[in-house]
Amino acid sequence: MIRQPIICVLGHVDHGKTTLLDRIRNSSITSKEAGRITQHIGASEVPLDVINRICKGVSFGGTEIKIPGLLFIDTPGHEAFTNLRRRGSSVADLAILVVDIMQGLQPQTVEAINILKEYKTPFIVAANKVDLITGWKSSGLSSIAESIKQQSNNVIEILESKIYELIGALSNYGFGSDLYNKVEDFRKELAIVPMSAKSGEGLAELLMLSVGLSQKFLEAKLNIELDSPGKASVIEKKEIKGMGTTIDVILYDGSLHVNDIVGFARLDGSVATTKIKALLKPKPLHELVESASKFYNVESVSAACGIRISSIGLEDAMPGTPLIDAKDPNFENEIRSEITDVFKTDKDGVVLKADSIGSLEAISKLLTAIGAKISKKGIGAVTKRDIIDAFAMNAIDPVYAVVLSFNVGAELDAKEALETSNIRSISSNIIYKLVDEYSEYVELMKRNRRGEITKRINMPAEIEILPNSCFRMSHPAIFGVEVKLGTIKPGIQLINEMGEYIGKLKGVQNEGTPMESAKKGESVAVSMDEPTFGRQIKEGQKLYTRLNEFDTNELGGELADLLTEEEKALMLKIVDLEHTRK
Repeated sequence: MIRQPIICVLGHVDHGKTTLLDRIRNSSITSKEAGRITQHIGASEVPLDVINRICKGVSFGGTEIKIPGLLFIDTPGHEAFTNLRRRGSSVADLAILVVDIMQGLQPQTVEAINILKEYKTPFIVAANKVDLITGWKSSGLSSIAESIKQQSNNVIEILESKIYELIGALSNYGFGSDLYNKVEDFRKELAIVPMSAKSGEGLAELLMLSVGLSQKFLEAKLNIELDSPGKASVIEKKEIKGMGTTIDVILYDGSLHVNDIVGFARLDGSVATTKIKALLKPKPLHELVESASKFYNVESVSAACGIRISSIGLEDAMPGTPLIDAKDPNFENEIRSEITDVFKTDKDGVVLKADSIGSLEAISKLLTAIGAKISKKGIGAVTKRDIIDAFAMNAIDPVYAVVLSFNVGAELDAKEALETSNIRSISSNIIYKLVDEYSEYVELMKRNRRGEITKRINMPAEIEILPNSCFRMSHPAIFGVEVKLGTIKPGIQLINEMGEYIGKLKGVQNEGTPMESAKKGESVAVSMDEPTFGRQIKEGQKLYTRLNEFDTNELGGELADLLTEEEKALMLKIVDLEHTRK
């Protein structure tokens, strides 16, 4: 059969994610109608007859609808989305990115875009809050196309302007986009649906587009065998009075039954099994409060749905990991391989702790995207061992002597260890802030390190001794030079055209005024203790900066941008002179 697509709602705080989900539920629940919403754990199912009622008169390409409905994830935000994971991708088939049309892309919007991009999840942009446009008249209709017809020209101009601004902002993140009815290729462009979650305007187009895109591009993914072993993603673990420890899962393939043996991952990375004691659904029209009286038992469930599972031994179940029916002969390897993929680390790097494997994976992807490395990953509070492991990175690269923690605290002895160590601890309950703060810290460390190295490093330079410019023959020899290429400063060592050591530059002056450095094109007086003018050095002779291994390594690597192409060629020439001499 074809299951309903799983749709996740993401976006910036206060942009209308929860209002949209509430609107979908409220528009769907009608006691007088046969078709009504089915409430699941962490999800709301909108059946086909309800979609047809809301979307009356709105179509997508005129194709026949085959899917039974849409399953919306009720827990808005990236936390739910990142825990809906399967081998580095998302269990969610489609996402709706809610954007306040008056505010545009905000920090959490960008975070959601980056996460969607990393998981390669197709999404629709819901340009929410059109009702805030000055002069907007709410029509009471669910179709935004019909509602726009009732607006003044001035309102339509403002709406079009805001849509163009959004199109431009999305292009900055590599996405082509357009108004939903102007998109020619939905594989290449994002569809933008103007709407008001508050009034319901645009809900028809949003639902119909979700149906159409799912059916057109995801049909193969939506085909399931009802009697196949159930596969689910653990989104949350809870202690419920009267039930003990339960887990909320989204079942995305096959079926689950009471008394089925299922495999799941523990916090320590091991795989365990348990027998399902009860499959629990919330009673119709009830909020998801933590009370056993608000649920009823079912004997079996089929994909796609959300369900609460009561069983023994779930205390250490790891959110974000698979739950698979043990009738699948490969269930243990499949669960273990998913954990292994997420916990892969580099030899060197930061220490990362998070509240769930979904968060851990999402942060890992975003850190990798900015070139960061991770030497250790874990679920749960920061420990003293984490601090010690991060401290060890100081000897390799100080930018890795960092502990990053997402949505978790630190144990007491870890806090004490932090106070006595010189490692950096960065914590946040917002993924983008955690990644951004670490990125800023790395940039600061690099700037400071670059500044210190630049002070110590010798730049390649070529100078020529000017004629009739000897002011003193020796002890020190004082004479005039022109800097032909590069930069000279007091303290550098000089060699001649044969690679022979001449001496150290004692001072640089211009008309009696000491200088910190002199660059290409400048004529200055220099002093040196070792050579005698007329013997080791002569008029018209060229001298070169002596470069040690540290100089050449840094200038050939991290500080390469400090050199012009001419100076890079000069550095190679100087290295050849030194090698020839040896």
